[in-house]
Amino acid sequence: MEALGEKSFRASQVYDWLHKKCALSFDEMSNVSKSLKEKLVEKFEFGGFEKVDVQESKLDGTRKYLFKLADGNMIESVLMRYHHGNSVCISSQAGCRMGCKFCASTIDGLARSLTAGEMLGQIYAITRDISERVSNVVVMGSGEPMDNFDNLTRFIEMLTDENGLNISQRNLTVSTCGLVPKIKEFARKKYALTLALSLHAPTDEKRKQIMPVANSYTISETIEACREYYEITGRRITFEYSLVAGFNDSDEDAAELSQLAKKTGAHVNLIPVNPIKERDYAPSDTKRIRAFQNKLEKNGINVTIRREMGRDIDGACGQLRRKVMQEQSYFA
Repeated sequence: MEALGEKSFRASQVYDWLHKKCALSFDEMSNVSKSLKEKLVEKFEFGGFEKVDVQESKLDGTRKYLFKLADGNMIESVLMRYHHGNSVCISSQAGCRMGCKFCASTIDGLARSLTAGEMLGQIYAITRDISERVSNVVVMGSGEPMDNFDNLTRFIEMLTDENGLNISQRNLTVSTCGLVPKIKEFARKKYALTLALSLHAPTDEKRKQIMPVANSYTISETIEACREYYEITGRRITFEYSLVAGFNDSDEDAAELSQLAKKTGAHVNLIPVNPIKERDYAPSDTKRIRAFQNKLEKNGINVTIRREMGRDIDGACGQLRRKVMQEQSYFA
């Protein structure tokens, strides 16, 4: 502001409009002078965030949003309503290059990483759309957050800043498929958030079949990085584990997973895999899921089964984006 010849206090006014009131234009800034608005329009621009589609579940009110960015790339975000508040799952990249076999986000590869502003923009757009506060954020949508490290950390600091939405770090979860060096670097930030490891298989042999990252980092290396994260931050790790019928849902798998969880004191979140038409993975049935849960609990592991949200819409990561982009001939 000083460089624009303005008083320094104008900075907090503009910041408040951007990051608390979620303004979509400079014209909305009613306590900002006309001359300053003209300078802002000349020097800066809003990133461009077009709402292309919204699907709402008739089962639980979950909403899946498809947004178009200024360069034409599309991303997804999901609003989930719980008794404890509104939770938003955001994307960190347009597409993904990690190649996990059960995920629609990665089928067509990575278009690009999102800026911190584009990550924040998803939350701001949804906040405006529902006229309600978002209290919890999970970075579990399309993309690998640790593959967009610098923008991820800037996003976290802005999201949790008291001058912005001021969402508590304890209400923030970041998921990773296991980029070991980045997990260790992330630990040194000493955030008070929850780190979720997308594990999905208890052995290197099985994990390599569904997650290419396992060819770069062994489970042993990954678990050691998680243990280091826990020791530095004091924050318990969550293991995300998608149950695929006949692949990773046996009692033996549960026993091996129990041993891994014990090494870090991890909480295990069981997820019935979300079917996508490009793959033939089917979720384990309810009886098998319960048996798997019981096996973990008998081994002293804290475990939950993720509540399925939005099953009657394009619920899996990347499904809506891929469908719309195919319709618009983005993909062959």
